[in-house]
Amino acid sequence: MTEKNPLTTAPEQLRLDLEIVVEREVDGVGMGVLTDGTPFLNIRGLARMCGVDHTMIIRITNDWLDVPSSPRVQKIRELVRSQGADDSIAFIALIKNGTVHHAVPAAVCMAILEYYAFEARTESDTAAKSYRVLARKGFNDFIYAQVGYNPSGSAGIAWQQFHDRVSLSYHTVPDGYFSIFKEIADIFVTMLRGGASLGPSFIPDISVGQAWAKHWQTENLEVVFGERVKYEHNYPSYFPQAASNPQQPYCYPDDALGEFRKWVREEYIAKRMPSYLGNKIKQGQIPAPAALAALEAFKPAAVKKIV
Repeated sequence: MTEKNPLTTAPEQLRLDLEIVVEREVDGVGMGVLTDGTPFLNIRGLARMCGVDHTMIIRITNDWLDVPSSPRVQKIRELVRSQGADDSIAFIALIKNGTVHHAVPAAVCMAILEYYAFEARTESDTAAKSYRVLARKGFNDFIYAQVGYNPSGSAGIAWQQFHDRVSLSYHTVPDGYFSIFKEIADIFVTMLRGGASLGPSFIPDISVGQAWAKHWQTENLEVVFGERVKYEHNYPSYFPQAASNPQQPYCYPDDALGEFRKWVREEYIAKRMPSYLGNKIKQGQIPAPAALAALEAFKPAAVKKIV
């Protein structure tokens, strides 16, 4: 999703305090939003909107800090300043999964689009069309709408991610069986209402599924309820887990649903969830108040165990 080509990254461009909270590729254009609400295009996405090869954008960003600047970079930086924006950096570099990724912010994207649309020797109809669309809709609003971001807070992103997962999986479980993801939807909703940032790095159904599978095997529940089977479960395209789609988790016979719900209530929520959420707090993936709110909603007696 996010551009991984080697670019010249100055220390001031590398931001260790920011992360990509949501990203998506729409019609071949990679885009997303950072934790501070900054919308961006990646290098290839910007190149596609400009109608040029991505190496042209890499060349511009690599030459950005040269002294003296090339006439092209000088003009683009002038267009950035004309928007009242900072022209000192061409992109924001971030570390994700051990790799440097490059997010091009709004003012730079608009300046480069304007350059290729109206200033370059060979004007680009693609760039002109893209520039007009973004100018009319507003860069921020356009990206937010495309990736499902709610600028009022990260909760909007989390709700969208949950919704996207539901839309991809609700119809794939065979008749006569239930899925872990669908059956613990109330846990997801309670956490989301409490402010949890559920997403690619915080997927409670994996924890529940692993623990329940162990219980299923240890108690030989297949003998009682019948065999479990695998079904197709896909993650949204902007989740890292989507690289291995389709997933093949187990679904379980409907006859075992009562046993599962009892196990979730008496075993998982009461004994396992406090430890699970405690680890997520330490990892910075859920705020402590949200974790406490979730536990209080399900089993108040377990609240104090988390902190």
